[in-house]
Amino acid sequence: MDISIVVPLLNEEESLPELFDWIKRVMSKNNFSFEVIFIDDGSTDGSWKVIEGLKAAHPTTVRGVKFRRNYGKSAALNVGFEAVNGSVVITMDADLQDSPDEIPELYNLITKDGFDLISGWKQKRYDPLSKTIPTKLFNWATRKMTGIYLHDFNCGLKAYKHDVVKNIEVYGEMHRYIPAIAKWAGFTKIGEKVVQHQERKYGTTKFGLERFVNGFLDLLSITFIGKFGKKPMHFFGLLGTLMFMIGFLLILYVGGEKLYFLTQGVRARLVTDTAQFYIALVAMIMGVQLFLAGYLAELTSRNSPTRNTYKIETEL
Repeated sequence: MDISIVVPLLNEEESLPELFDWIKRVMSKNNFSFEVIFIDDGSTDGSWKVIEGLKAAHPTTVRGVKFRRNYGKSAALNVGFEAVNGSVVITMDADLQDSPDEIPELYNLITKDGFDLISGWKQKRYDPLSKTIPTKLFNWATRKMTGIYLHDFNCGLKAYKHDVVKNIEVYGEMHRYIPAIAKWAGFTKIGEKVVQHQERKYGTTKFGLERFVNGFLDLLSITFIGKFGKKPMHFFGLLGTLMFMIGFLLILYVGGEKLYFLTQGVRARLVTDTAQFYIALVAMIMGVQLFLAGYLAELTSRNSPTRNTYKIETEL
């Protein structure tokens, strides 16, 4: 099969028939064999009935998965990735803001140009400032922390080589960082394509401002896991050593100052009257705690069933 299209959705009953018809026209025009996998993330409207109707009318090209409750976009994508059969996997939102007309070029970038992953870039957006400004800050921070220079990490329209989606796991709210997850898994040929952003035709957005707070926390998590997931002591041990050394040097300074005044016959102030003493004490305690956190993380990592699981591209 040429293309698998994964469509996560929540309460999008009005847009689904139009979206599928649009996809079908593009696929027929380009002679692609394809499947569309709708992942209903706990919709409370008639979305699942629409999917059942599409399945009945197109049994060979439509598949559907319905969650019992809302688990989030990451869960929907992960389940969709497990189900796909196509050599190229396309993800897109169900609200008609992602254009299926972009699919043929995305497919060519994967199959002909050899990219592992192509992320859409909605250069011109039809979103309010309350959404676009935080998005720009989020993308800037993600570029700096991951080293992947994409303009729009959160764009739902992406294309993947089949091997990519079968070798990554998306959980929590990590769908924003799939390019980073793919990079840590060894898929480094990541590019982007300017795509058209459509105005929302039906319904309202399902995302609030809390996603930016959650997004920042997830960015810290994915960066740590990607760099130190199998060697946590390298992170905690380094911080612990720095904190302990800062505290130790301050203690030497405070003690040296006390000793100097005593040798000069000058009455020195009490050590506990100095701010440096308490800063040194806190720094040394934090250093020890970070070391302990590193040891505990190492014990957890060493006993993990995946401690020696690595992604192998080819084996002879």
